[in-house]
Amino acid sequence: MAYALKDHDSRLVKMLAEHDESITEMLERRDKGMREYAASEAALALELEPPADFICPITAEAMRDPVMAGDGHAYERIAIERWLAIRSTSPLTGKALENTGVFPNHMLRRQIREWQERSRST
Repeated sequence: MAYALKDHDSRLVKMLAEHDESITEMLERRDKGMREYAASEAALALELEPPADFICPITAEAMRDPVMAGDGHAYERIAIERWLAIRSTSPLTGKALENTGVFPNHMLRRQIREWQERSRST
């Protein structure tokens, strides 16, 4: 009888150990899946956030018609034109601008549009 009890106990211990292993494996798979999901969500959030260079310093929004001002910085055209209509200083530095003209920034406009297209497709 004592032998049967020991045998029963050892089988029970073995079953519990196997059960614990399978639970541990399931928890590890779940944790790995949650980490992968969190990483993909973070990557998607970063993809949806416009890069800082695409943000107009005046409007704090992604630019649609970026132009280069005399201070060497890019701005949304309408925002910098309104700024320069009443001031002749840089919105970023506050220093006087020698040239108050603005020039289209075609490269930046193309980069912004490409980013927007990628963001829409995700």
